[in-house]
Amino acid sequence: MSVEVAQRRPSRTRSARVAVHAALVVSALVVGFPIFWMLVSSFKTNVEIFAYPPRLITPGFSFDAYTSVLTDPVKLRFFANSYVVALSVTAATLVISVLGAFAFSRYDFRGKSAISIVIVGMQAVPPITLLIPYFSLIVALKLYDSYLGLILTYMVFTVPYAVILMIGYFNTLPRELDEAVKVDGGGPLTALVRVLVPVALPGLVSVGVYTFIIARTESLFALTLTRTTDMRTLPIGIQLQLGQNNQDWAQLMTMSLLGMLPVLVLFLIFQRHFIGGLTSGAVKS
Repeated sequence: MSVEVAQRRPSRTRSARVAVHAALVVSALVVGFPIFWMLVSSFKTNVEIFAYPPRLITPGFSFDAYTSVLTDPVKLRFFANSYVVALSVTAATLVISVLGAFAFSRYDFRGKSAISIVIVGMQAVPPITLLIPYFSLIVALKLYDSYLGLILTYMVFTVPYAVILMIGYFNTLPRELDEAVKVDGGGPLTALVRVLVPVALPGLVSVGVYTFIIARTESLFALTLTRTTDMRTLPIGIQLQLGQNNQDWAQLMTMSLLGMLPVLVLFLIFQRHFIGGLTSGAVKS
């Protein structure tokens, strides 16, 4: 009986591997096909996009949509606004989260528990419930329709998560690293900048990529807190192209594809650090 069981185990393991790989292939096709169709459609006309039966390659293959988008200063402004806001939010969030997480991980101070509860509680608040209060606040501070208004608003949602993740990651680093710096005559900031931050690179990458994606793709607050075309971000710019009677779907596909491409490349480059940082922060927090 034991021999039969031993013979069945390799076949079951092989079957399980085949099933897992098949599931991964199907998942990849489901996720990747819309992106592929977006790419193909960006080289078509509206008539060809809605033609039936659909074609992958059509006689009208052209770069007209890309030329129209990349030579239009209004559309280029949408891209510029998105990346100015996203990069600013990412940089500020990284600095604040590193300093905050270092304090929570390495020191005990009055009100630490209460502040921790507030930080965690912020993750449970639906952003849409804060839309009207933030609109009133941004208008009162005279930050309406400005980069700073969007940046500060986005940081309210990115900083708490970033601090939580970085606390979990710093908790995985031994305190002997800090003590070694003290022996050499260095202070806490020296230990943080020269020792802990380089070691915590996977956590920083995961925080940076996550923050950049959130700030880059957010549309609700971007629509509410901006008024002029000069301050609209790319998600809003894409929505503005959906006219009531005239819709150039090739340009919409092109703008969506060009806006998604840097984020996709960024994730592919840092995916190992991103997944590793998320896992470490989640397990040890």
